[in-house]
Amino acid sequence: MAGLVFALLVPDPAGGRRSAVRDRLADTVAVTVALAYGSLMVPLGDATREGAPLPWLADVALGVLCCAALLLRRRWPVGLTIALLPVSTVSVMATGAVIVALFTVAIHRRGPVALALGVAYVAVVPVYFVLHDSPEFPVWVDLLVRGVTTAGALGWGMFVRAYRRLTGTLREHAARLEAEQHLREDQARLTERARIAREMHDVLAHRMSLVSLHAGALEVRTDARPEEVAIAAGAIRASAHEALEELRGVIGVLREGAVGRPEPPQPGLADLPKLVDSARAMGTTVHYTCALPEGGPSVVLGRTAYRIAQEGLTNARKHAPGTAVRVLLDGAPGAGLRIRIANPCPVPATRAEVPGAGMGLVEVGERAALAGGHVRYGRQGDDFVLEAELPWPA
Repeated sequence: MAGLVFALLVPDPAGGRRSAVRDRLADTVAVTVALAYGSLMVPLGDATREGAPLPWLADVALGVLCCAALLLRRRWPVGLTIALLPVSTVSVMATGAVIVALFTVAIHRRGPVALALGVAYVAVVPVYFVLHDSPEFPVWVDLLVRGVTTAGALGWGMFVRAYRRLTGTLREHAARLEAEQHLREDQARLTERARIAREMHDVLAHRMSLVSLHAGALEVRTDARPEEVAIAAGAIRASAHEALEELRGVIGVLREGAVGRPEPPQPGLADLPKLVDSARAMGTTVHYTCALPEGGPSVVLGRTAYRIAQEGLTNARKHAPGTAVRVLLDGAPGAGLRIRIANPCPVPATRAEVPGAGMGLVEVGERAALAGGHVRYGRQGDDFVLEAELPWPA
């Protein structure tokens, strides 16, 4: 029942299938209520007494036609109500249709229009008494009944109108907030892509400078021994291989709109212990475990792992200050790299002491996606867990 009332009070946006179903349901309820009210008033009123303007069968038939005309109430609420007012002076059965029509006018039109039609409906009571030869009740009784029912219909209709306007405003506000949130997320992704591109640019320039340096040394040292040439060639090959990896990372990263001076060389996996020590120096208890084989992953993958761990430690310090954080890195070439940062959820939940835009996890997800991996985060039992899995080629 509550769901039915809510569906009638708060319609879906026009044009959809659910809106059409709601309109048909509302029309059925309106006609049913009008028929029920009119059927109740026929025996209670003067329709079955001698001297009535119409025989009671004609009264009922005319009232049923008026109730059927309520199917047009949504398109022409004012016109339909005006047309039903004269009928209510000769048909008791039609009073239910007039009440529903007034309710519809109160929903779809301004208050003064609805009030004017309500006053007109009460004002035609003397006309009915003039047409009736011997009414059972005095005129003040009919005026009182019509006044109470009219006030109820108009009041309920105005409430529905105000409620619909309120829910419409809330829907627009929610849609605007959702659009703004999507815009912030898109902006965070673009910003993160631009940052990654600048990082890769710096590292790629460093690799190519090494290639140029070793190649220049070979060009100058024409008398170099074979083992020295082999060492220099190996260094060139390794630098070129790493530069190609960086170049593959740059391709596909949108850098359009990235402005400003190139950033300094970015930290990588080798700098993660320093990051942990820095977090400990700021009062955070960190249990750090690195189960990676010697040598570790590539520079790009290591830098991604560093950023993910950095975001996890930052979130723990902001949202769960004073709790212990567990940082785990494990994996192997061919098996992938896994980063897991977990900390107990604060009880009770506290607001972050350090303000932020809330885009850090979005940026981490974007960085992991660009590296070919994925990120999961959320509550697991009593802990909040940030977990990332990244591909690590063999």
